[in-house]
Amino acid sequence: MSDVNKTIQKWHASFSKGTDFDSWGQLVEAIDEYHILARQLQKEVQSPNSSDFTEEQKKTLGKIATCLEMRSASLQCTQSKEDFKLEELKKLEAIIQNILTFNKEFPYDVQPVPLRKILAPGEEENLELEEEEEDAAAGAGSTEAFPPRAPGTLLPRLPSEPGMSLLTLKIEKIGLKDAGQCIDPYMTISIKDVNGVDVNPVQDTPVASRKEDTYIHFSVDVEIQRHVEKLPKGAAIFFEFKHYKPKKGFTSTKCFAFMEMDEIKPGPIVIELYKKPTDFKRKKLQLLTKKQLYLHLHQTLHKDS
Repeated sequence: MSDVNKTIQKWHASFSKGTDFDSWGQLVEAIDEYHILARQLQKEVQSPNSSDFTEEQKKTLGKIATCLEMRSASLQCTQSKEDFKLEELKKLEAIIQNILTFNKEFPYDVQPVPLRKILAPGEEENLELEEEEEDAAAGAGSTEAFPPRAPGTLLPRLPSEPGMSLLTLKIEKIGLKDAGQCIDPYMTISIKDVNGVDVNPVQDTPVASRKEDTYIHFSVDVEIQRHVEKLPKGAAIFFEFKHYKPKKGFTSTKCFAFMEMDEIKPGPIVIELYKKPTDFKRKKLQLLTKKQLYLHLHQTLHKDS
């Protein structure tokens, strides 16, 4: 079997696994599988050196990735008016299997997820000075709402357990002096232990809903994927603010904030912003600005007694 056929077989297995989880009601597992496959397809589409697929086939793979993200979003938001059903997703199975010979019109009117390169923190350091110069030269933006981007990767709340607490964090808004210049801004939320190692699945919010003066508004709930009592001592919840740099063609981290375990309590909280690169070990922290600009959150604890 050729490498390309092995790749297609792997994608098909992942698709089947995700739809099986979905049909069994195992939503967290289904969402995880859909995200994994969507990213694999996007990586193939984005690869400039890949000659395994034609441009038309890559476009189809990109549209399948969009549908996977749409199904994930439907599972995360049960009140969604634009529900993308499991039956609709299953119609794409034959297209994945036969991508090399598929020549019909795609069944749904969707667009491939925009190709965005996301840089690792280490890569970003080399571009910091250049980016700062570019930011200084850029004019303030004027759009009130942000353009559409693929849905985020937020996960549903975990099942409750007797005597255990679950935390919902509402990301309300972030204050930035150049809020108007940020394109497709979103947040990446992760929980790291004292050594900077992931404790939970990393989640991305959808693109922010709007901007207003020096604020970018999110108004989105993030469900922490572990009971509060089971979070390791010394861990912290990180919020990385990311935005797209059109001149560079990549998504970059602009700043970050974090919340430590002793700060988990119901109600509003305002936390400071720090300069990139994100320091998950919290050793060399530099405030982003001396201005009164912060990340605004609201915490809700759910306890099953």
